[in-house]
Amino acid sequence: MVARVNTVAFHGIRVMDVDVQVQMAPGLPTFTVVGLPDKAVTESRERVRAALTSMGLALPPKRITVNLAPADLVKEGSHFDLPIALGLLADMGVLPSEEIAGYAALGELALDGDLSPVTGVLPAAIHANGRDLGLICPAQQGPEAAWAGELDILAPSSLLALINHFKGTQVLTAPEARLVEDDAGLPDMAEIKGQETAKRALEIAAAGAHNLLMVGPPGSGKSMLAARLPGLLPPLDPAETLEASMIHSLAGNLGSEGLIRRRPFRDPHHSASMAALVGGGPRARPGEVSLAHLGVLFLDELPEFQRAAVDALRQPLETGRTTVARANAHVTYPSRFQLIAAMNPCRCGYLGDPAQACTRAPGCAIDYQSKISGPVFDRIDLHVEVPAVNPADLALPPPAEGTAEIAARVAAARALQRQRYSREEGATVRTNAEADGALLERVASPDEGGKSLLAEAAERMRLTARGYHRVLRVARTLADLDGGGGVKRIHIAEALTHRRVVPGRQAVMMSG
Repeated sequence: MVARVNTVAFHGIRVMDVDVQVQMAPGLPTFTVVGLPDKAVTESRERVRAALTSMGLALPPKRITVNLAPADLVKEGSHFDLPIALGLLADMGVLPSEEIAGYAALGELALDGDLSPVTGVLPAAIHANGRDLGLICPAQQGPEAAWAGELDILAPSSLLALINHFKGTQVLTAPEARLVEDDAGLPDMAEIKGQETAKRALEIAAAGAHNLLMVGPPGSGKSMLAARLPGLLPPLDPAETLEASMIHSLAGNLGSEGLIRRRPFRDPHHSASMAALVGGGPRARPGEVSLAHLGVLFLDELPEFQRAAVDALRQPLETGRTTVARANAHVTYPSRFQLIAAMNPCRCGYLGDPAQACTRAPGCAIDYQSKISGPVFDRIDLHVEVPAVNPADLALPPPAEGTAEIAARVAAARALQRQRYSREEGATVRTNAEADGALLERVASPDEGGKSLLAEAAERMRLTARGYHRVLRVARTLADLDGGGGVKRIHIAEALTHRRVVPGRQAVMMSG
């Protein structure tokens, strides 16, 4: 007799079926797991054995073979503990095989039989629902799995509770879908005094999901501005919530509260490696760019990051996805994030400051800024200088307009974009920042004055084709903030003021 239990394996965000086959045959007592298991799967033998012993069950003295089919697919992770244990219990006659066959199971077993959380429960639940299967998962992750739709979910706290449920001596209640409550403690824009130009740029970035680079001396408020961006962004809609939460589920970042509702805000330290930023490692895990999907990736002190790691952002910034290619894995993760970067104009930070003049100018600035390649700068829509705060501004009362007022304008602009692109046949974009050249010709074509200004600017500023389209995207967002009319000369002019060839160096300024 061979007992079978359904489970899954993960290849990036793809979910693949795995058939756990358990056979107990006469012979010398052994317990073997085959089917390309990694170290965590191989060690499941001891966890399963200890969990069964803690419940008073002993494995029979037989030759036990566990096959994880298909055998040519590498099996990784501790979530195979539960399906292996269920297969053993079914082969021993403790659990009914026909009932277990209607579920996909995943969970890690503690030595006392308790079930511990594992990664990937949400995508596994969605996959099981598509196959008309139920799902068995740890109790802490029941609210996460409940978002997959109408499927039978069993979320026991221990293996013993699951056995009692199948025997009818205990009933497991269905988990309820929950969302993580929005953080009411987000900082307010009203706390920032002065820096009106930077605030305007931040509003434009939030309204169109544009990439933004802030350049200024230390203490000018660049990090404070970036920290207030999440409060300006609209919450994730239901489809986006599932899309973003699936990645965080694979990374093990979802707790027992449920799915995330607020857009992700990731701010890795500048010592982060390329694998940490774009994904990789032995198991090709998602990196910060994927964890920031549909949210914000904030890179403070941009030139201090490894140059290769920053250049690796070029593909996801352009395509919205990241492909991690390794000798043993080739996986793709969605990475449609909004890049917010901050940097000093030079290493000492005081380039052009009359009070604290840089002693190595201009070489200090050239060396520092050259750490960021031209193609990366070209992919940033908005460049804004953040000067040192005037002490007189600090004595002023707080501004009347705070996060709530700006967020209302951002939400209205985002609503206009959703309506516009929902009418475009075949378009899958959500915001102006995602629109390609062909789509921009239809939705962001400026008036005659705007066309002539843009043509002149493209020649004098030597804009690339990418830079040309990014100016149009920003201009389209500015028109949306003004009510959603056509793109005019004034919108092109303001968009061009945020376009720099290289931050901190002399650039051609276009007037409206």
